[in-house]
Amino acid sequence: MQLITADPRSLKDNPDRSRQSKSSPQSDALLCASIRAIGVVQPPVVKLDPEGGNSYIIVFGHRRATQAIAADLEEIPLLLADPSDDLGAMQSFAENIAREPLNPVDQWRAIERLVALGWTEESIAMALALPSRQIRKLRLLANILPSMLDQMARGDMPNEQQLRTIAAAGQDEQAEVWKKYKPRKQDPQVSWWEVARALTRTRMLAKHASFGGDLAQAYGIVWVEDLFAPADEDSRYTTDVEAFLGAQQEWLANNLPKRGSIIEANEYGQAKLPSKAQQLYGKPGKGDLTGWYINARDGSVHSVAYRMPEVKKPKLVKDADGVETLVEEVEAPKVRPDVTQKGLDMIGDLRTDALHEALARAPIEDDTLMALLILAFTGMNVTVASGASDNPYGHAKCGPHAARLIGEDGRLSFDRETLIQAARSVLIEVLSLRRNRSDSGFIARIAGDAIGADQFLPNMATEDFLSCLSRNALEAAAETAGVPGRIKVKDTRAALVEHFVEGKLVYPAALLAPRAEDVRSWVGRYTSVDSGLEDAADQPGRREEEHSDGNLGDHSAADDETGEEFREAAE
Repeated sequence: MQLITADPRSLKDNPDRSRQSKSSPQSDALLCASIRAIGVVQPPVVKLDPEGGNSYIIVFGHRRATQAIAADLEEIPLLLADPSDDLGAMQSFAENIAREPLNPVDQWRAIERLVALGWTEESIAMALALPSRQIRKLRLLANILPSMLDQMARGDMPNEQQLRTIAAAGQDEQAEVWKKYKPRKQDPQVSWWEVARALTRTRMLAKHASFGGDLAQAYGIVWVEDLFAPADEDSRYTTDVEAFLGAQQEWLANNLPKRGSIIEANEYGQAKLPSKAQQLYGKPGKGDLTGWYINARDGSVHSVAYRMPEVKKPKLVKDADGVETLVEEVEAPKVRPDVTQKGLDMIGDLRTDALHEALARAPIEDDTLMALLILAFTGMNVTVASGASDNPYGHAKCGPHAARLIGEDGRLSFDRETLIQAARSVLIEVLSLRRNRSDSGFIARIAGDAIGADQFLPNMATEDFLSCLSRNALEAAAETAGVPGRIKVKDTRAALVEHFVEGKLVYPAALLAPRAEDVRSWVGRYTSVDSGLEDAADQPGRREEEHSDGNLGDHSAADDETGEEFREAAE
């Protein structure tokens, strides 16, 4: 090659260049600024015009020449190729890809040009350092209508899913759909999802096929590889739904297991069991049946186990003359229950009134009263979100603790030690201060203060907890402990951890004991002068409202103040 200089305005474009679509304005502006600042570093490659004259045709470097004109350069350096040089399509393709990624349509056109020149997909992939799958994927654009390709080359590209659907359809179908959805003057953008929706066809995946290659060949099923799917899975499919379902049906008929039968599926892909059949969800027994069906949505084969009711055999009955007669068993008519449903409701109301009257007036020993309170937590109408469970959505399991208080005769029978253990266990199940649905609220703090739970708090001078404190809170804790502050927050945390290696740090906001004024405020909600206990008992709606207020009171102002320090980031 020979290095020359020439006016970029005198250069002619190569009509057979790889890049047909326009590059992005951002990349053009960046290239122009670079040329204006330091000039053309890599000279474009040109060749003499074969039609004669002293003009040159650009082989590589159309964008550099264009931006040199935009930068007002009078002359630029050029590399003049010898007429004997083989400046092939692969060189042009690779040179363009190295500078700015080509539009997918231009890439496909360049690949098709290489294939026409005798290149294989594998050799193209090797030369461009691209996966062979990517080359085959780009070649799918050959199935797309040319007018659609022109629109895509302008930068209006569909996504991969839409491109896959469009490429899988025939060009006649694409032409019909394109008439309806092609861009208009008032709306130059194409709604590709509508185009893809109109061309969508049901696919049956090879991974759902139970039949083998013989039946596939017999039914004329041709598998097509979905090049847009992940490379590590079987992505073959067919759009011949009838042939796929026919092959599945024949395979199923030839491979039915013993005591198996073919059943139908509904429109949602669920099995239609025979009349009076009971579906089994566990392991089927010897006398149970299996139904096999095909899910019409994806063509996959499924089975379901079921059990048919026993057929009552007729009995052989002899009359007085010794004549035997087959008599079918007849179900006995239903007998009216002793008490109707309405009567059972009345009994429930009468029992409840008697129970409440006895609880209010009958003499009850202290131990019995405590046992009754434990039993009350196991009632069917009581649900307690428990903080003792590892599952944040779990419920308190008070039944096992209450069962220890029941004797063999079905009555309350216990010693005091057993009663105390059961009461402690139930309280552990019920009371919680976790910040989730199991939070008992303010009453759990009062209970903890009553039994001195603060002394059981662990050492909170740990990296995990201290990283939750803001700088101000951390420095205040260090000052209280007599630990000098550090410049960096992490150094202050490390100093506190080291200081309390053999001691215990309890952050003040973590103490259970509430402030006395907060407790008086909470109690005042239930001891107001206007509503006593008797009035509340006569007004259930009012009682629910007060209960709701009590729940809100659990998150007191004290909680908000002490918890404010945790809301700031540590660093």
